[in-house]
This record gives sequence, structure tokens and C-alpha cells, in this order.
Amino acid sequence: MTAEVDRWFKERKPPAEPAMQRVREVILRADNRLTEYVKYGTVQFGFEGDMANFVQHGKKTVTLMFNRGARIKGRFPHLEGAGPSARFMRFADEKEVAARARELAEVARAWCMLTPVEKGNKPA
Repeated sequence: MTAEVDRWFKERKPPAEPAMQRVREVILRADNRLTEYVKYGTVQFGFEGDMANFVQHGKKTVTLMFNRGARIKGRFPHLEGAGPSARFMRFADEKEVAARARELAEVARAWCMLTPVEKGNKPA
């Protein structure tokens, strides 16, 4: 966890902060290659590029947007969207994050496995 993102939470004080912090923990623990940073005014998670970010962070719920989520391989029941690129995971509260933590971690690991392969590299 970075001081930059800690500062973002302190300054923004999002209504869904406890659930957002839990999402943050799940993602960062899913794979040690994942990092966090602030970009475009929100918290981003990435490895070999931007993976996901919090959107609509002024609400009491959590919406996590996977920027190129359509590329993520696997079946993930709570990964929403049918367009050519973005996918979303939504969480009502901390309890829902806890219930979906395993799936969220699997999505994050699937991203880490996908990205190097697309670039012609071996997964770490």
C-alpha cells in the first residue's frame, strides 16, 4: 500500500471507504506484481498497465472498473459488462466485498497472467 493512495483516501473521504479499502487489500494481496497509484483523480491498480480503478467514488457503494476487462480470461459471475472493452465489479458494502474476495483476487491474477502473454513475455 502506498502513501500516495493513503493520502487520496484521507483527502477524498469517500462514503464507501471501508469497502474500498477492503477491495484495495484483496487486489494487492492477490499478486505481488500488482501496484496502486493515483491517476486521473482516482485510485488505479495495475501491472504492465492500468488494470482497474474506482469510479463513482462519491457514492455509498463501490464500483471498480476494469479498463480492458473484456480481455480477462475466465468465468467471473460478478464481472459485469458486454461492451468491447470495460468490465465492472460492484459492491454494496464490506460484507459483499468479503463474500466476493476470492473472485476479485482471481480476476486480478487472471489480469497478471494475461498481460505478459499478450506482450510475448513469459508470466513471472
